[in-house]
Amino acid sequence: MISLVYMLVKSQGIIAESLNITPYYKLAEFIFSIEGNTVSSFQTIMSPALTYFSAFIYLFGFSFLLIFTFVVLVCTGKISVLQEYSIAVVMAYLIAFPFYIFTPVKVTGYTLPTVVPLLYELNPVISEGLRSVDPYFDNCFPSLHAALSIIAMLLIVFRTDLKELKIVVVILALLIQFTIFYLGIHWIIDFIGGILLAGLCYYVATRYREKIVGKATVLFANTEKRKL
Repeated sequence: MISLVYMLVKSQGIIAESLNITPYYKLAEFIFSIEGNTVSSFQTIMSPALTYFSAFIYLFGFSFLLIFTFVVLVCTGKISVLQEYSIAVVMAYLIAFPFYIFTPVKVTGYTLPTVVPLLYELNPVISEGLRSVDPYFDNCFPSLHAALSIIAMLLIVFRTDLKELKIVVVILALLIQFTIFYLGIHWIIDFIGGILLAGLCYYVATRYREKIVGKATVLFANTEKRKL
């Protein structure tokens, strides 16, 4: 399910073009009118070492957190939490998807003159790799890096007894939040949107997991019967 949703998000350009969707580009101006150049303060401590470290956390630390959370929940047999994690991730993607198509927001590095697009200028390979996921660098609101990392952190911290892992997950999630600003990617409001999205998805997944999983199981069973 998560894989299908991820493929859907990667196809947003094709979907928008095929449906002749004209995106609304004024949201970035609205965000700027609220927070101005606040994000630029994160680059006052700019240094090559910090830039490379932040890029590593953003690109690999984030992926590691999402995949490692899934693997740990599988290996420890925490199936109910694994189901909650899957539901929350799918919800986050599906809720963010319409925003990315209808109200895209450019990254701060290519919008604010006081912010340097550190991640995108670090290496052409990185830039092209990111463009394959976000062709126009405008998938900002809400921040899925914020939302998904916070979802993983909340589930590990509050829904498991893995004490050592909790510390690692909290530190990694906090570092990810710093990198989205420092590297010239997200606005403060993107981050706030990501937090709210994470909270909503966490609440629904943990409160209604049994109902959602039950309905999915019935749907799958009925589909298999029809095949037979």
